Amino acid sequence: MADRLPRFAFLAAAGLVALTLATPAPAQEGLAGAYLAARQASMYSDYAEAARYFDAALARDPSNPFLLENALTAHVGLGELDRAVPIARRLESGGHVSQIANLVIIAEQMKRGAWDEMLADMEAGRSAAPLVDALLRAWARFGQGRMSEALEAFDAASAQSGLRAFGLYHKALALAAAGDFEGADLILSGEAEGPLRATRRGVIAHAQVLSQLERNSDALELVEMAFGSETDPGVTRLSKRLAADEPLPFDVVRDATEGAAEVFYTVAGALNGDAMDSYTLVYSRLAEYLAPANTDAVLLSANLLESQERYELAIAAYARVGAEDPAFYAAELGRAEAMRKAGDIDAAIGVLQALAAEFPDIAIIHVTLGDTFRSQERYEEARQAYDAAIALFDEPARGQWIVYYVRGITHERLDIWDRAEADFLQALELEPDQPQVLNYLGYSWVEMKTNLDQALDMIERAVAARPDDGYITDSLGWVLYRLGRYDEAVPHMERAAELMPVDPIVNDHLGDVYWAVGRRNEARFQWHRALSFDPEEDEANRIRRKLEIGLDKVLKEEGAPPLHPANDG
Repeated sequence: MADRLPRFAFLAAAGLVALTLATPAPAQEGLAGAYLAARQASMYSDYAEAARYFDAALARDPSNPFLLENALTAHVGLGELDRAVPIARRLESGGHVSQIANLVIIAEQMKRGAWDEMLADMEAGRSAAPLVDALLRAWARFGQGRMSEALEAFDAASAQSGLRAFGLYHKALALAAAGDFEGADLILSGEAEGPLRATRRGVIAHAQVLSQLERNSDALELVEMAFGSETDPGVTRLSKRLAADEPLPFDVVRDATEGAAEVFYTVAGALNGDAMDSYTLVYSRLAEYLAPANTDAVLLSANLLESQERYELAIAAYARVGAEDPAFYAAELGRAEAMRKAGDIDAAIGVLQALAAEFPDIAIIHVTLGDTFRSQERYEEARQAYDAAIALFDEPARGQWIVYYVRGITHERLDIWDRAEADFLQALELEPDQPQVLNYLGYSWVEMKTNLDQALDMIERAVAARPDDGYITDSLGWVLYRLGRYDEAVPHMERAAELMPVDPIVNDHLGDVYWAVGRRNEARFQWHRALSFDPEEDEANRIRRKLEIGLDKVLKEEGAPPLHPANDG
């Protein structure tokens, strides 16, 4: 339930610093090699190699603050907080100020429940960041059993400019953890301080609070309003328990340590997409360290690692989510995607097939399996997976358009055009102005030389929706060419070539359009460009033939109609 702050405001509030290499290489003999290898690994977010080489460099220069800082960052990125803590202590004992070291030390103190020690150190000057400090102090007071002081500290955090929702959300969690469910509900419902922006964890926390207040029907209504009918197994399980009037325990945050973990997770969630992934990963790893059972933090770390192309680490993180966890299917989807990106397609398909067998009633699993098969041009298997997903649809819903669209592509590749066309039309019935579908169906009709006027209307609507999409702009130029409106086609094809300058098909099309309006030298230039961009062999042979004898004669050889401008008598 955290408001989305502008990037500059949240970065300032979180006190982020760049976790990058910024000082010259150490000059000691024997140290440069390890340093350079570590630097290279850090540039590519290769935390394992960076940790190994920085540790090797530290063996030769154990007090170097630059090496300590970067070794610390690498170990935190790996989630090796037990190894990170002593490095952070060495940095601090050397008199060096480091935000990440402060974060690690504070987290370690909270994990031990050393509330007095932590607060005394913060009073003496240790600081992570303004927002983080305020919320962690509040949870430390909670850990000490000083509830009144904790609530005052949460209020103080809420009073910081732009950070009201963060403080209120954590105050509500603290009230609920202390058993004051009425007070927590007043905040989470918005009745006390105004509405908060809903998040998945916030909705679940509020549902648990309402259940503890013996208001299961209200909790169920809240869940249904927040998640609708497209729920994951965890939400489905929660809804069934509420519908059965089973009391839910409040377990989103059970103590001060888990509250601190929620602080780090809250910050990570707010930063995700606005800050560098390496920044955000620090906070999600600290959340994992303090609350290993916080599956949301684990999944966020895995996703961040995947974004940084550290696929092996991402796969390992996803694999930490056990089969008994409600988020298991989401973790397995993530693991399969990381495997696919790493190039292990067979393993990814194996994970998805096992998942589909275990959770046959979750459409997204079948869709993901279909997408994976389709990416490998295994169209018949893709079609079967999409069929399984569509069979699960009870009633038409707007979001289903994408499944009909991708199944339509699959049917088209299998040369089952009547089914492909029906799927595209169904997708448009659900989402009438969807530019991808308008373009695909319109372009297909153009290539089939059928429904050209309707195809033109569709593609013009698609271009209006996405004027900077090169493929769609190419389609508009091409349909005008097919209609014999060659002069009108030229600017659109030129625009498509500007948007996609190295695409062989777009350059080939531009060459055809130039030839049709009599610009023969420019046509040949575009065909040569198209050949340089490695087109498919059949298309390359056709382009070479056009360069040899011209487009008119190629069309005659193919038995195609000759070029004929629409305004010719």
